[in-house]
Amino acid sequence: MGFLTGKRALIAGLASNRSIAWGIAKAMKEQGAELAFTYQNEKLQGRVEKMADELGSSIVIPCDVSTDQAIGGAYEALSAHWDKYDCLIHSVAFAPKEELVGDYVDMTTRAGFNTAHEISSYSFTAMARIGRSMMQDRNGSLITLSYLGAERAMPNYNVMGLAKASLEANVRYMAQAMGPDGHRVNSISAGPIKTLAAAGIGNFRKMLSTFEANAPLRRTVTIEDVGNTAAFLASDLAAGITGENIYVDCGYNIIGMQPLE
Repeated sequence: MGFLTGKRALIAGLASNRSIAWGIAKAMKEQGAELAFTYQNEKLQGRVEKMADELGSSIVIPCDVSTDQAIGGAYEALSAHWDKYDCLIHSVAFAPKEELVGDYVDMTTRAGFNTAHEISSYSFTAMARIGRSMMQDRNGSLITLSYLGAERAMPNYNVMGLAKASLEANVRYMAQAMGPDGHRVNSISAGPIKTLAAAGIGNFRKMLSTFEANAPLRRTVTIEDVGNTAAFLASDLAAGITGENIYVDCGYNIIGMQPLE
């Protein structure tokens, strides 16, 4: 019996079996959780249904997080399967690809800035608000995904860095607001992983090699590393942890400069 037995988790943002969301879904399933998934559009539906089936779930629901109406429809569809749920995994982020390369000031547009913040940060609040009634009396756990670019300027991360900074502040305010109901809200700051989302960032392979050469553990992070941490945060083992940003980056965030030879 796993430490998530009896828990129900909604995973938003699963897109491929190389994604962090997939690592989280597998880890939570291994610990006994029941899973449900959302997908963004019809193009992804079949892929997400196949992955959900691999994890024993038939609950796959459309959800375009850019509108409250679509989010409300997703929770209405979920309520046909579950009356309550315990955990939200928010693995949703987007910025226009052309703004994730080059000089930040030159490349960032008003529209791109707004899109990055709405999809990558505000959608977490929107899903929490609209689905809040389904977490009533469940001592829920809400988890989102960040990156070190929220705190430090990273090449080509650009407007997404600002959106992630907004997301981390969002976590703190949500934790304060939802804490009286027993709900916990945390983020995981994962090291760079070769995912579909990361493919849109310029020179990402160089980022990976630099990370591996300088992280204290001298390796890159895996989706399993992040998945296991998310499973812990979703469980009662983490009952006293909220409003936190947990680093899963092989220690890279502590480095001030490269070791001197």
